[in-house]
Amino acid sequence: MKKDKSVSDDLRAEYKRSDFGKLTRGKYYKRIISSTNVVVLDADLAAMFPNSTAVNKALHSLVNIAQKSLRSNHALNTDAQKARAG
Repeated sequence: MKKDKSVSDDLRAEYKRSDFGKLTRGKYYKRIISSTNVVVLDADLAAMFPNSTAVNKALHSLVNIAQKSLRSNHALNTDAQKARAG
């Protein structure tokens, strides 16, 4: 099959704003925000973690500690209520 001589693979040296039509700022903002899972750490925190595995490990540890704390507080509150009632 012969290549059509009228089609050029070369890029234009310069584009004009009018070549692109009407642009809308933030057109896809809501879609991107709702579908992304990227989290940006502050620079001082990012320096403490070499990679995403280290961040995930630290966060899992923190969640486990928080859950244990909530369970122990719940148990203490339940024991205190039983002591008051009985």
